[in-house]
Amino acid sequence: MSEMNQYRLATKALHAGQQPDATTGARAVPIYATAAYNFRDTEHAANLFALKEFGNIYSRLMNPTNDVLEKRLAALDGGAAGLAMASGQAAITAAILTITHAGQNFISSTSLYGGTWTLFTQTFPKLNVEARFFDPAEPERITELADENTRCVYLESLGNPKNDVPDFQRIAELAHARGLPVIIDNTVTTPVLLRPIEHGIDIVVYSTTKYIGGHGLHIGGAIVDSGNFPWADDPQRWPEFCAPDPAYHGVVFTEALKPVGNIAYIVHIRTHLLRDMGGCMSPFGAFLFLLGLETLHLRMPAHCRNAQAIAEWLCEHPAVEWVNYPGLPDHPWHENARKYLPDGAGAIVGFGIKGGKAAGVKFINSVKLASHLANIGDAKTLVIHPASTTHQQLTEEEQRATGVTPEYIRLCVGIEDLEDIKADLDQALRASQA
Repeated sequence: MSEMNQYRLATKALHAGQQPDATTGARAVPIYATAAYNFRDTEHAANLFALKEFGNIYSRLMNPTNDVLEKRLAALDGGAAGLAMASGQAAITAAILTITHAGQNFISSTSLYGGTWTLFTQTFPKLNVEARFFDPAEPERITELADENTRCVYLESLGNPKNDVPDFQRIAELAHARGLPVIIDNTVTTPVLLRPIEHGIDIVVYSTTKYIGGHGLHIGGAIVDSGNFPWADDPQRWPEFCAPDPAYHGVVFTEALKPVGNIAYIVHIRTHLLRDMGGCMSPFGAFLFLLGLETLHLRMPAHCRNAQAIAEWLCEHPAVEWVNYPGLPDHPWHENARKYLPDGAGAIVGFGIKGGKAAGVKFINSVKLASHLANIGDAKTLVIHPASTTHQQLTEEEQRATGVTPEYIRLCVGIEDLEDIKADLDQALRASQA
């Protein structure tokens, strides 16, 4: 990894975390379809189980294909270590529940994907874990919401579908002043557009299903640990990592892992929540995501170019009332987009259609090239009506807090020919007004 650090992002996307297969010489990353691994001897087996050395035990815990993906994602983000999970939701859940337990709370942005909002407001309360919400436009609220039981701050790099761009540095400063780590969902921007660790963020989560995979082929998630948060500076606050762990005969993670770096957080997830709850990624999934990573630096600029052009085109369309895209100069978060996303403001374009929900239904039923489905991050253009689908379970007030209104249409602009995307949207917009 130290040698890989000299290379730029595009090179890391193709090479980080891998050497040609030692046994066969295979240049592509093999799919290691195995449940378990031979030990050299009984001492080797005992050392692996006692965390005295790293290695492969069982594919629920680690797999050589997954290992390359984990190392590559960490390299792209500038992190210390990564962990592949079965889905983005599994990654979010593990990232928070590793440090937030019954009777404790965390602080979250209101600008959230609908599934994350439901996780935070419906499922976590059943575990006696409270989410306290702040508007990203008012980051100072973090200080007011935090108390002795607060464990972290959570946000999205681009609110999906609100398209707000938080002030990452300010949020990190406020959280760190209260001794709290910051977790960010960087799915929508990816390391090509935003590397959150460079702006003070401590932990990055992904739905690899989206742009990292890039083709809508497989479900997956990942966590990247920056290795920067000083858990050991406050051992009483973070007993998960700084106190003897009864699950490993009293091992203190921060002490045991000191020779390899500040990775107690990510190793704890692997050896506890991943081990015990089993939300592991399949090696076939990791193989597909590695293929996606190899072209990520080519696809994301293409997505952004098309999205910027579509947003500007929609602004002039007679069937459109308003357009929500942070790449537009009049967007309320445009200055933050210029500061944090100079290489592109993402591929999600929201707009309000004249005629409200009824016109939106007509529009969606009229698209031919665009696909109507519940996903983002595909190479193909996707379209959905969030209020009746992804954010359906939310109250109207909750929907508005996340940026969803009855007339809102969400486009996830793909990398097809721009003129073909325009033609399809135009005929559907005209049909919506009939």
